[in-house]
Amino acid sequence: MCRKNSKYGRRPAWLNSEILTDLKHKKEADKKWKIGQMTREKYKNIARACRNEIRRAKSHLELQLARDVKSNKKGFFRYVNNKKKVKETVGPLLNEGGNLVTEDVEKANVLNAFFASVFTNKVSSRTTALGSTARGEGDQPSVEKEVVRDYLEKLDEHKSMGPDALHPRVLKKLADVIAEPLAIIFENSWRSGVVTDNWKKANVVPIFRKGKEEDPGYYRPASLTSVPGKIMEQLLKESILKHLEERKVIRNSQHGFTKGKSCLTNLIAFYDEITGSVDEGNAVDVLFLDFSKAFDTVSHSILASKLTKYGLDEWTIRWIESWLDCRAQWAVINGSISSWQPESSGVPQGSVLGPVLFNIFINDLEDCVDYALSKFADDTKLGGELDMLEGRDRIQRNLEKLEDWAKRNLKRFNKDKCT
Repeated sequence: MCRKNSKYGRRPAWLNSEILTDLKHKKEADKKWKIGQMTREKYKNIARACRNEIRRAKSHLELQLARDVKSNKKGFFRYVNNKKKVKETVGPLLNEGGNLVTEDVEKANVLNAFFASVFTNKVSSRTTALGSTARGEGDQPSVEKEVVRDYLEKLDEHKSMGPDALHPRVLKKLADVIAEPLAIIFENSWRSGVVTDNWKKANVVPIFRKGKEEDPGYYRPASLTSVPGKIMEQLLKESILKHLEERKVIRNSQHGFTKGKSCLTNLIAFYDEITGSVDEGNAVDVLFLDFSKAFDTVSHSILASKLTKYGLDEWTIRWIESWLDCRAQWAVINGSISSWQPESSGVPQGSVLGPVLFNIFINDLEDCVDYALSKFADDTKLGGELDMLEGRDRIQRNLEKLEDWAKRNLKRFNKDKCT
């Protein structure tokens, strides 16, 4: 049987008394963490332990059902059919004509068309971005099979696969066998700048944020990409981060996707800067700025020129240019897929390289301001003293310079969210 009766009603057979106790403990820990009686790290450890126990219990049940399949065929197939049922994640959506569509394929096409509509057009050929300042000296990049094996063994078996249908569980089980051939593929790809098409495609899963559920504009695209492709991205990411750290490229004002920094450090640093002026009796203005579709509108050619500007080696730049060129995505809803849509701009949300590339892209944002600037990824705060008309004019000049930066970099501020 897949479910059993109890005084609490029908519940899954794997949900035993020990797990019920763990769930209760997790719920109590959640309450304590929210009111400050428990650290976030301790809560995460409790939640992780509870999740692992549930997974072990489910695995044990599935193994038992498989062993007893001859004597309990009904129970086995009931469990399998139940697992095949998919909860509806996206309700009816409004298409461009203002009509509600209800079929999954239609909804997928509506969402994918909207996601693709925010992309910007290319401004130049990708081959022109690689300038003479890119580093080409030294040995060519190499990939050790031990490093690849380590990444394979650390794969999360419960993560989703990409369009190439290579599941992380399979790759993890075969780590010893495939580490060496994958290392050869990764090294050749890095040196040649050739990226297989499978690593350029993405299953886009729509995630509802808030607002009107029938409006496609209130859904955020999360890209599920090839697992081997993500391992390749991880190799490049480590190399890029090492270079950025050695050259001290990323400004101290950036707290998002940065080692040793977080929302909390972002808040404390900016709060300290502003309250210092307030404590001296000065009037202070703080402006909260938000880019519209920040990740999706990153220009590939402008990004490549900035990678060159910050001195990354030619092999890494060429690989990233190829990885971003001719990308495509389709939306997936309850197993139904849309048609392919090209990605002419942006760094994929859900990719490994996306966050670090975005940080590089907006790194020079503060070059055009002379007030305190604080960034957490694309969320930007600008603050400074307001000493009568001079201070007002100074802030206005800073805003105009930020607007000019946005235009030069093909970005746009979302004025409805800027306060």
